[in-house]
Amino acid sequence: MTDSILLVTIETSNFLLFLLMIVVCIRIVRGPHAGDRVVALDMLCLVGVSVAALAAIINNSFAFIDVVLGISLIGFLATVAFANFIVRANTQDEEK
Repeated sequence: MTDSILLVTIETSNFLLFLLMIVVCIRIVRGPHAGDRVVALDMLCLVGVSVAALAAIINNSFAFIDVVLGISLIGFLATVAFANFIVRANTQDEEK
């Protein structure tokens, strides 16, 4: 009984993460401003972390936890770098 509930939950999670990935990719392409694209890229990173965590549950392996930590760190640093880039671009536009 518990295994069937876990399998249904895993399959539902896979489907929802796939849909979320499609929606986030659309937002990256259609985002009207750079800030929208950065937020969508951060969300895509979060979806990648969720997929890796789900893979760890499916395979019953702790090896994916290192991948989750790596993706999280890279996503955070990328978001901070893009935010800094956007702030500098806006500051240069205001000076002109």
